[in-house]
Parts: sequence; C-alpha cells; structure tokens
Amino acid sequence: MRAQFLIPQHDGADQAYFVGNSLGLQPRGARRHVEEVLDKWAAEAVEGHFTGDAQWMAYHQLVRESLARLVGAKPIEVVAMNTLTVNLHLMMVSFYRPTRERPAILIEAGAFPSDRHAVASQIGFHGFDPATDLIELEADEADGTISMGAIERAIAEHGPRLALVLWPGVQYRTGQAFDLAAIARLAHAQGAVCGFDLAHGVGNLELALHDSGVDFAVWCHYKYLNSGPGAVAGCFVHERHASSDRPRFAGWWGHEADTRFRMGPQFVPTPGAEGWQLSNPPILGLAPLRASLELYDQAGMPALRAKSLQITGYLEALIRLRLADTLQVVTPSQPERRGCQLSLRVVGGRERGRALFEYLASNGVLGDWREPDVIRISPAPLYNRYADVLRFVRTTEAWRDLG
Repeated sequence: MRAQFLIPQHDGADQAYFVGNSLGLQPRGARRHVEEVLDKWAAEAVEGHFTGDAQWMAYHQLVRESLARLVGAKPIEVVAMNTLTVNLHLMMVSFYRPTRERPAILIEAGAFPSDRHAVASQIGFHGFDPATDLIELEADEADGTISMGAIERAIAEHGPRLALVLWPGVQYRTGQAFDLAAIARLAHAQGAVCGFDLAHGVGNLELALHDSGVDFAVWCHYKYLNSGPGAVAGCFVHERHASSDRPRFAGWWGHEADTRFRMGPQFVPTPGAEGWQLSNPPILGLAPLRASLELYDQAGMPALRAKSLQITGYLEALIRLRLADTLQVVTPSQPERRGCQLSLRVVGGRERGRALFEYLASNGVLGDWREPDVIRISPAPLYNRYADVLRFVRTTEAWRDLG
C-alpha cells in the first residue's frame, strides 16, 4: 500500500514518517476525489446535488458502509460529520443526563485537553461543579499507564454518582489501548452510560463497537485514516439508541430524508447515527476520506493489525536490544494493550529528549513530541516499512554516540 501514498521528502529521499498518529499521509487517490467534486461543481453547480453516483445529497452515505466495517458496527450506527469535539458535545447533550444523585463523569487523568475542556464545560453547563463532579483516574502503573483493576475499582467506588464513563480507546500520550467491552460492562453495571474517544483507535486497532455494547463513540479521520488536516470526523451511536427519544441538539440534516424537503416545523430524526447530523456535510472535506477508506477496504483491518503487531514489536525489540541505555518505552509491552504507537522517554530528562527529537527531524526521521517529555513513534502499517524502523534506531544510535 505504500505506493498509494505521497511520502514527504528530505534531502532528496523519502522521510521516515512516524506521525500517522497526528496527521496521516496523503493518499494518491485523494486528489482524484477532490477534483471530481470541483469538476462537478464547475460543470453542474447546484444540480451536482442530484446527479450521478457521487451526488452530493447522499455523499456522506458513500463512506458509511466502509466506516461500519472499519469500526465493527452496523451501517445505521455510524456517520461522518463535524469534527471530533463537536461530535463529543453532541453526544453528551444526549447521553450525559446528570441528576443531583448522578452528576459525575469519569475520565483518565491527563486526558487530551480538548476532551477535558468539553467534559468540564458540560458539567458546568448543567449547573454542577467540575471540581467535585469530574473524576480523573490517576495512573497506577510505573510508566503512567492505568490497569484494568484500577478502572474497575474507580467505577465501583463512584458508581452511584456516575452519569457517564468517557474513556479513550488509546491514550494519546502513553499509547495504551483499553478493553472497550470490559469498560462498557462495568459502567453499565453501575447504571452509567459509556462512551469512547477513539481518535487514536480508529484505523489502528480492530474494533467491534456494536458487539462491545458501548453507547457512543467519536473519532477523527486525519490521523490513521489519512483524510487531511481538519478532516471530517466520525461518530457511532449503538443501534439500541437508533430511535431514541433522548434529547439532542437537532438540525435539518438529521431530519429524516423522505420528508426533509417538506420544510415542516417538527423535527423527525433519521433513525441511527445520521439523526445526530446538523447541517449538510462538507463535500470537499469528505472526498479524501473516500480515498482512504478504499485502501482500508482493500487491505482489511485484520491484515493491517497483523503487520502493526509485527512492525511495532520489531521497533520495541530493537530499542530494548540496542537503545536500552537511551530510551525508556512507556507504552505497555503486551501487544493487546497498545496499537502501533510507542511512547518513548529519553534517559536523562526533557532537555536530552528535545535534543534527540530535533536531531531526528534534522535527519529526516519525524516523530512527534508531547509535553512534558514524550517522543511518540508510530509505524503506520499502511505505509511504514521495517527499514524505516531500522533507520530510526540507527539515527538514535548516531545521536547517542555523539555524546
């Protein structure tokens, strides 16, 4: 699949690009899909909404089946819309329904700031206090990761007060992956709703959202899904909520399609995740997602996950064999507890970490930095090679040997 992507260059050669967990590379097919929309706009203008196989009125449905396969869902349960934090707010409008007895939300300590901002603002919006009703579970393992036992104890301890458990599929800083089905069962047993931020999980892990029983999930498509900066995001709502009478923020595009153009005053939601749409989707923004999903359909997540386990395992093995005096692996070593990302700390502290990070970038090896002291290296199985991994290790050795 590597030949299907445009690889950034460094000194006339391919960069070793390990930042698919922040922004995936551009699929070669993305330009074709975007130009198709531009050409249709030029030739047909408003009629482009109603003509051809890629008509704009139903354009979001062109990615629905592929998205459902990718996340282990039914087509009715997924939709591509908005951006991640917008979708998170829309989901909390419906699924965070606090009461005086149950006002609390459980998240992990050190959650991605946008998630924490969203959660704290929702708690405050409902008249409760984030200082007491936002519960942040601290890491209990040596490298800053969280055991399943700690999650189970926290849900049991706070269960009577919990309205929502909101958890990451993969924690962005540590790279730790979690058992979605187990967490959902624990939350539901306490009477709480369970949702997930899968920004680092979609396209990285084999997911089974329908079978896991989670109530909702949100994610972005610009990371492993290679759909471009600020790409349209995704959302999952379990089928049992397909015709839910839960309150929601309604918009015209969430109204059932058959009667939408009657322009009536009453909102009749489309069953399923599409009923949470607000406005008509940005067609130019959806076009690159089509290109990426075509590649995922060709490769299949089982094959991609198999390669991911091997290439990330290779990276970890080389670090432990050749760089144990230089790098500490923060991400769990058990393959089932991680995706493709390894989070690394440089022995000697933050200043040495930044020095290595900048040396790597100056030599065409690009990872990303997360404060206070983590370098993230993510071999994306769609386009990274084992030779890229070896190049990272050799470049790090060269920096170490410079003293």
